[in-house]
Amino acid sequence: MSDLRIALTFDAEHPSRSGASPDSPGRILDTLAEADVRATFFVQGRWATAYPDLARRIAGDGHLVGNHSNYHAPMTLLAAEGVATDIREAERRIGDVLGVDPRPWFRCPFGDGEDDPVVRETTAGLGYSIVPWDLDSGDWREDATPDRVRRTVTDGAARPGPEPVVVLFHTWPASTAAALPGVLEDLAARGAEFRTVDQAAGR
Repeated sequence: MSDLRIALTFDAEHPSRSGASPDSPGRILDTLAEADVRATFFVQGRWATAYPDLARRIAGDGHLVGNHSNYHAPMTLLAAEGVATDIREAERRIGDVLGVDPRPWFRCPFGDGEDDPVVRETTAGLGYSIVPWDLDSGDWREDATPDRVRRTVTDGAARPGPEPVVVLFHTWPASTAAALPGVLEDLAARGAEFRTVDQAAGR
């Protein structure tokens, strides 16, 4: 068994920033399928209903699905009732479109609220565990390039240890789709074992 364990995670959300490419999600799924790698996708509810074919493919390809909220608002801007309403609506849309229950995996938009007592208590009450990340690929940055994303992940993830390294990607950047084949090649060459979040958590 390898000492290098990697959990690739992708936040599937509306492509509202510069650097977005409409074909990036499909290219990412193609690359993962060709490499026979399963990842974890945190799906925004509104994104699922806007792009149902892509959303269904995530589940159909065997990837683990988590909840990434409905409106992608910072959780700390919402009262407990608002957090619960937003998460439940995303859960409903994900279930309707993908046919899966995203529980118990939840990722806060922007990572905002991971350590907030109200957010943590509310998500736990809905049956969710918040999933942060260990390594940010930086693919969301305006100056992100495929080479920079590849180097960030390949170098940052190469730290053998008992715990899997959870890597943050997004589905919308062109840099992610372009960098991913090289990332998988580099990590596989180092003997990495790829895990989904539930496997990383031992479930």
